[in-house]
Amino acid sequence: MARDTGSQCKMCRREGQKLFLKGERCFTDKCAIERRNYPPGDHGRGRQKQSEYRVQLREKQKARRYYGVLEKQFRSYYAKASRQEGVTGENLLRLLEARFDNVLVRLGFAGSRRQARQLIRHGHWTVNGRRVDIPSYQVREGDVIAIKAGSPSEPTIRTATELTSAVPAWLQADHDGLTAKVLRAPERGEIAAPVQEQLIVELYSK
Repeated sequence: MARDTGSQCKMCRREGQKLFLKGERCFTDKCAIERRNYPPGDHGRGRQKQSEYRVQLREKQKARRYYGVLEKQFRSYYAKASRQEGVTGENLLRLLEARFDNVLVRLGFAGSRRQARQLIRHGHWTVNGRRVDIPSYQVREGDVIAIKAGSPSEPTIRTATELTSAVPAWLQADHDGLTAKVLRAPERGEIAAPVQEQLIVELYSK
């Protein structure tokens, strides 16, 4: 499985805002954005020309890093979104939101998408009673998500639930029983990603 092994904190600094890639650490004073609020590298504090292409590219990179997907995967999601009916940008965000690893984070069952991917790959979660170990699995309306019986990761998951203040309206979570249900597809206003999807559409439309 291909994965990005680079520094998570540098990604946040590069985009100039918190992407909440490291779970609990992002809520403390140890967060890199709190300590060094400028891009990494020798020229991080220098003045940079903000061209139209640069702004669009940075938005695409921000979305890709936020959801933890590689470039080839992101292009595949965009191609699929462009073939669907409706607004391409909103379709793209819905596809990314419906990833199994992202849904676990939204439900509060994982502190970060990297942690969610690890829990999924190690077989700690089931969907509709069947073990699913693919982080990119697309959840659908009516899917029931539950922790695998006897999972040794239950204490870790319960700790993650303490970081979650609210669950999106398109999901239903039982933090005591560590189960959840997908009620429907998310609306654009319910997607908390700090992304301007129209800039991504403009970038790929060139």
